[in-house]
Amino acid sequence: MSTARLSSGWDALDSATTAPNLDVRELEKRSRLMRILTRRIALSDLPNREIAHRVGMPPQRLSDLLAGKVELFGVEELESLRDSLDPDH
Repeated sequence: MSTARLSSGWDALDSATTAPNLDVRELEKRSRLMRILTRRIALSDLPNREIAHRVGMPPQRLSDLLAGKVELFGVEELESLRDSLDPDH
């Protein structure tokens, strides 16, 4: 068992932000895409079940998106959803 201790909470945050598997730019892009999607969904006149059916996803998956569970969605999937919800199509 390790006896190393962090001197403050800021040390814990600093080590988390320098973790090699954390890609801040990708998380920001996913968050931005999710905000676009949730806004489009909110502005539509369709019920969520209908939206899920139209984009070909289970309603629970759409609920995860609307709940902001960014870790469950990749950039490519979010971009595809954005394109399928494009009001010009």
